[in-house]
Amino acid sequence: MKTTSDIQAHATEVIARCQMLAGFSEDSAGTRRTFLCPSMRDCHREITRWLQALGSEVTIDAVGNLRGLYRATTPEAPRLLIGSHLDTVPNAGAYDGVLGVLLAIALLEGLEGKRLPFAIEVIGFSEEEGVRFGTPFIGSRALVGRLDADLLRRRGENGISVREAIVNFGLDPERIPQTALMEGQTLGYVEFHIEQGPVLESLGRPLAVVEAITGQTRLEFKFIGRANHAGTTPMNLRHDAVAAAAEWISAVERTAQAEPGLVATVGRIEARPGAVNVIAGEACATLDVRHRSDEVRERAVGDITQHAEAIASRRGLSVRQNRLMEQKAVAMDPFLVSQIKSAIRAAGCEPHDMASGAGHDAMILAEKVPAGMIFLRTPGGISHDPAESVEPGDVAKAIECGLHLLDQLASSSEFQAGFRTGFQRRIDRA
Repeated sequence: MKTTSDIQAHATEVIARCQMLAGFSEDSAGTRRTFLCPSMRDCHREITRWLQALGSEVTIDAVGNLRGLYRATTPEAPRLLIGSHLDTVPNAGAYDGVLGVLLAIALLEGLEGKRLPFAIEVIGFSEEEGVRFGTPFIGSRALVGRLDADLLRRRGENGISVREAIVNFGLDPERIPQTALMEGQTLGYVEFHIEQGPVLESLGRPLAVVEAITGQTRLEFKFIGRANHAGTTPMNLRHDAVAAAAEWISAVERTAQAEPGLVATVGRIEARPGAVNVIAGEACATLDVRHRSDEVRERAVGDITQHAEAIASRRGLSVRQNRLMEQKAVAMDPFLVSQIKSAIRAAGCEPHDMASGAGHDAMILAEKVPAGMIFLRTPGGISHDPAESVEPGDVAKAIECGLHLLDQLASSSEFQAGFRTGFQRRIDRA
């Protein structure tokens, strides 16, 4: 194990690299880096340089995932994936996603050329946030074989499809099937990520082990009324779509407040025609519902939908809904969870068990391979904002934890042998 001062130096370098990559952006005034945008090439260039210096073989796959293979003691040994995503939300911070990729590189640096019984593949997913095309996890979906023709045809605001974006970046969408994980090749996936919430800070702990990732439902509701003149239409004769949407938003909040652990968010609302002196004839609103229990989440979505229909009917409107995403809750692999807990303790910290309220690439990879996650404390609970930050000491503890985890897995016959059959079980179950 490296010395404390060595690990602290690596932590300082990780933070500096995160801040440097934040400068690669589509926007001049802040960080915005979406699926296969031009600034993603800058990220690929720098990360490739760092990985190649450590003896890794770097490729960009057919959906733009950066993949750096650090080979094992034997050439054909299976691999452990470690990484996160390289894309961001608009006006982003410097650490969401990218930190997990750079921590993976720091672990390779910590090995100092040592080879393990398994290979390590550092992966920087091209898309997780869903900003450009309204559908998240494009990068990790490719690895589990879930990039279908419908998704490739999906178009963003500029009219370009996912397939066209891939071609425009110089990649070949016909090669997407070759990005999928192969039986016997992958032992598991580990992801470091900032918590993006206040729990660890409130507990005074630097690291947590994620036991499960909550399920998500994303929908769009459209309330359809009748546009009319704002000055000449009496209140009792209106069919105001915005007023109906406003009443429904309050019902969404009440539904979530009544169920422990449930969160429900109306993140965007748009009125049409959108003029100051016109009663809105249409109001479109998004809905995001999350809970670690699929049963609770599905029941809440049903209740919220009933509220929308009842409000629309009483006001003389109609309502339509479009389901944008349905993601079941995902448990992390019990063996990896136990190993991560041991590694956190070996780093001198008491682990905290928690569920993730945010979606992550780990829940997609868990469909096919054992997956585990480690959270780092997020000061102030701030994320998806330029004020997002990390503590250098917490990053150092994450590196120390990761090095202990690699040592543990390298000496575990259960990990290296049993997880190969685990891959096949997941294939059969899918």
